[in-house]
Amino acid sequence: MNFFKNKATFLFIFLIILFVWACEQDTQWKGQPPIKKVSTETVPIQLQYKGIFDLGDGVFISNDYNGARLNGAARTNDTLISVLITPENSPINMSPWYGFKIWSETEKEISVKLTYTENAFHRYYPKISKDCSSWKVLDSLKYQVVMKTRKEKEVPKNLTMQISVSKDTLWISAQELITLSEVDSWMDELLSNSFVSKSIIGESREGRPISLLKIGESDDQKMIITISRQHPPEVTGFLAMKAFVETICSDIEIAKKFRAEHNVYVVPIVNPDGVNNGHWRHNFGGIDLNRDWEDFNQPETSAIRDFMKEKVTQTGGKFYFGVDFHSTWEDIYYTISSELKGNMPGLVPKLIDAVGNELPNYKPNVRPNPGTGHKITSAAFFFYEFGAESLIYEVGDNTPREFVRKKGEVSAMKLMDLMMK
Repeated sequence: MNFFKNKATFLFIFLIILFVWACEQDTQWKGQPPIKKVSTETVPIQLQYKGIFDLGDGVFISNDYNGARLNGAARTNDTLISVLITPENSPINMSPWYGFKIWSETEKEISVKLTYTENAFHRYYPKISKDCSSWKVLDSLKYQVVMKTRKEKEVPKNLTMQISVSKDTLWISAQELITLSEVDSWMDELLSNSFVSKSIIGESREGRPISLLKIGESDDQKMIITISRQHPPEVTGFLAMKAFVETICSDIEIAKKFRAEHNVYVVPIVNPDGVNNGHWRHNFGGIDLNRDWEDFNQPETSAIRDFMKEKVTQTGGKFYFGVDFHSTWEDIYYTISSELKGNMPGLVPKLIDAVGNELPNYKPNVRPNPGTGHKITSAAFFFYEFGAESLIYEVGDNTPREFVRKKGEVSAMKLMDLMMK
C-alpha cells in the first residue's frame, strides 16, 4: 500500500489511469457498447441507522439528516476515527456517496478515515461546510489516500482526512449537499416568473412527490423534456441542468422568443428517495432507474412515461429534444446514433459542435449509442418512443463548477438558437 501525501500526486496517478483508459478507446465520436438489459423488479435495500455516534472524548458524529451516508463509526485511537460507508444494496455502480456532520465539546485536531467494503473504492474528494450551504474542497494537504489494485488498475482504497473540530458543527460530504429542500427552494424562485408553473406527476416508492416544472407559454406543439438526479450522487449533472434551465428562463431576447414557441418540461429530481436517503445509485426499490425505461417496474420512471404519453395524446404535439443530466469521471455526451432520424434530425450533433466551438480549448467527448431500439435508458426511451432527439449529458465529478455552469448556459443558448432556426 502506498500513501500519497497531497492531491497533486493523487491526481497525477488518477489522470494516468484515465489516459490509459482513454487510449484504449478513441473517445471522440466512438460508439459505446450496447447497454445491458437487467431486471428492474424491486429488491431489498439496507436502511441506515440514523442517529448520533458518541465517540468519546467529547467528539460526536451524526448522520441524522437528509442526504447523509454513514453506516458506522468507531474510535481507533486518541486521534483517529474510522467511519464505514456501505451502499444501499449490491451489485452497484461505484459511486460511494458519504455525508456526515461532526463536532466536539472542545477544540482539537483529529483524523477521520473513510473506509468501504472490500469491492468498493473511494471516489469523491471531501467537501466541507460550516453552514451546510457554502461548500469547499478540503485542502489537499489535509488528506492522504491509500491505493489498491482493482482489475489491474490502481484505484483509491480509502482516504484519511485531518480536520479541526469544535462546538461548531462541521459538515463533510462527497459533493455539495443538494437535497429536496434545496431543490424546492430553487423551484420556488423560478415560480416567480409568470411563464413557469409546477405540478406533481407522481410519487416515489417511499411516497415523495415527483415534481415537474413547465417553462414556456406555447401550445405544447413543440416540447422538450429535461431530467436530472436519477442517480443521487450526481450533483455536477444537477448543477449543469440548473444553469441550462435558468438560461431558458432568462430575460434575453432569444429565450423570450423560444418560450413563446416551445414548452420545456423539467423533472429536477427523478430519484427523490435516493437523494434524501443518501444512496450511492439506486432508488428505494433498490434499482438503477436508468435501466428501467423499458419495463417501467419503478414508480419514478412510470410517472415520467405517463406524463409524456398523456401530453402527446392530449395536445397532438411532439417532444423534439430530451436531455438527461448525469455525472461521471469526466465530461461525456452519450448520444443516439446520428444515422437514426427523429423529429429534428441532426440537432444533437449540431448542438455538441456548437458548444465545442463556443468554449475555448474544449473538445467534446461524444459516444453514440449503436441504435439497438431497446428503450433501457432515458435517452433511448425519449428517442424511440417519442422521436425526441436526445442525449445523456455527463458532467465530470471534479469539473470546475464555474465551467459546469458556463457549459450549461452555452448549451441552452445554442439549443434555443438551433431549434428556432
